[in-house]
Amino acid sequence: MSTVSERLAALRSAMREVGCQAYLIPTGDPHSSEYLPTHYNSREYFSGFTGENSTLVVTLTASALWADGRFFVQAEKELAGTEIQLMRMGEPGVPTVEAYCADALTEGQVLGLCGLTASCRLVRSLQKVLDPKGVEVRTYNLEDQLWTEGRPALPATPAWLLPAEYAGATPAEKLARLRAKLTELGCTAQMVGKLDNLAWLLNLRAMDIECTPYAMAYCFVTQNDAVLFINTDRLPPEAKEALAADGVRLAGYDEILPFLNGYGEAQTVLADPDSVNFAVYSALEANPALTVKALADPLLPMKGIKNETELAHTRECHIRDAVAMVRFQKELEERLEAGETLTELTVDEILHKYRSAQDKFLVESFHTIAAYGANAAMMHYHATEADHAVLERKGFLLVDCGGTYMDGTTDITRTYPLGPLTEEERLCYTWTVQSHIDIAKAVWLDYCTGQMLDTIAREPLWQHLINYRCGTGHSVSFVGNVHEGPHSLNGRNQVVFEPGMVITDEPGVYEGGRLGIRIENELECLHKETNQYGRFLCFEPLTWVPIATSPIVPGVLTKDQLDWLNAYHRRVFEQLAPRLNDEERDWLARKCAAIGA
Repeated sequence: MSTVSERLAALRSAMREVGCQAYLIPTGDPHSSEYLPTHYNSREYFSGFTGENSTLVVTLTASALWADGRFFVQAEKELAGTEIQLMRMGEPGVPTVEAYCADALTEGQVLGLCGLTASCRLVRSLQKVLDPKGVEVRTYNLEDQLWTEGRPALPATPAWLLPAEYAGATPAEKLARLRAKLTELGCTAQMVGKLDNLAWLLNLRAMDIECTPYAMAYCFVTQNDAVLFINTDRLPPEAKEALAADGVRLAGYDEILPFLNGYGEAQTVLADPDSVNFAVYSALEANPALTVKALADPLLPMKGIKNETELAHTRECHIRDAVAMVRFQKELEERLEAGETLTELTVDEILHKYRSAQDKFLVESFHTIAAYGANAAMMHYHATEADHAVLERKGFLLVDCGGTYMDGTTDITRTYPLGPLTEEERLCYTWTVQSHIDIAKAVWLDYCTGQMLDTIAREPLWQHLINYRCGTGHSVSFVGNVHEGPHSLNGRNQVVFEPGMVITDEPGVYEGGRLGIRIENELECLHKETNQYGRFLCFEPLTWVPIATSPIVPGVLTKDQLDWLNAYHRRVFEQLAPRLNDEERDWLARKCAAIGA
């Protein structure tokens, strides 16, 4: 198998042949997916970095990779021994991708990229700084030319439709909502590029992305038509019939560009530059019959607020998922107590055994993160057969995991004490519990954004001059990807929270080489009360799994925080006890026992 150095050398040779002096490889597929079908892992192939949300730029003499704060430690480790310079996004003195390219290129030179895997927004941001310098951005596809060694095929898993009894609405009803919104926005059509939005719109599911039940497809929606571009062989007859009954026509996946090039009816087309790839966006702009409006995809806020059917199913699936988590923890503790040698990989095996046994289980919602000790400082660490830790009877084990079911998607993190803890570990854990509780019990007026709420969670850690380089929480899809939007809890999100939104609550402490702590629940946003001051909102947990109390340093939590934690554990026991046997209930009762000041 070739090395990263050999792959970069081959890329540079191809760059010289086509006449470009720099080449950019984003983390991307034709649908701006966060998690990619393995066929599109080109950035990983050429760099060796296995994380997310990163960009590789290769010039004829240098190369650099941009990673966000979740992956600094992992990227440093995986890029070691290569020429690739790690660019820590957001850190002082670190140039942006655009600034780096502008500095590296001069007038008359060319930056190359693949138009199908780069979003229009990315290309436009590059052109904004490169055009004034006389540097051209050109579309190539050197990845397909060079990555032939063991490259996975394009995904074509069986596609199916999520029944309306789970989704809460039919595709016809959702298309009607979309068309009304398009009219409101002054548009007559939309190019739907993102898989999660398309999945919600048409109730379409498949398994084209590992751990994510989506089908590779596009949809072009007008006021009286909807064309789904997909490998039609994947759809069973009953799905084709149901889509046709809802007014959806079928076309081949590869027909999208010819269709747009030849489309003759005048339309004002909404196309979101963040979610429509550059090749498709360019085809829309090049067609004189089409007027393109660059607007945010209205499907994202539509699906971000869950309907009552989705919420009811979500609550139920979290209870089943919690049963699996309880059985996992009980077995883990018993096997460690018996002196058995367990590893981070064992954690994944036990979790899968219990989660996959639950009713309506489809797949893990992401690859389990089981990180012992210092490994947990890498926020998205993954144990492998070649590199994993043995669990010891000391310190912490962090487990971040989840499941996707026919009736919902879960995401949970618990940090388990395995034995004696240092004073630093206990204090950092206690402060993380405080941060978790403070956002969970927050009450706010309905003008508050994710940015405003995010500060509530950070304050207990800020008191000790500690911060975490990621958001406090993200939205979660319904039977879909574990990261959704448009709302989130972070320092940049300007979306106002509304009832029906689902968000994770996952503050943490990450000290490289020493420890990593995170506690995560999913929360549902609810209307609390309306009075003379306005409409107040609050959160209600969706996740019902014990939070370890033995590491908590006495006297640190406030009375309100203690009251919340004890009330939460009472609810955990009430929700789960009827679904457990006697031995499991006794175990859970001990884990949910109230603690005092």
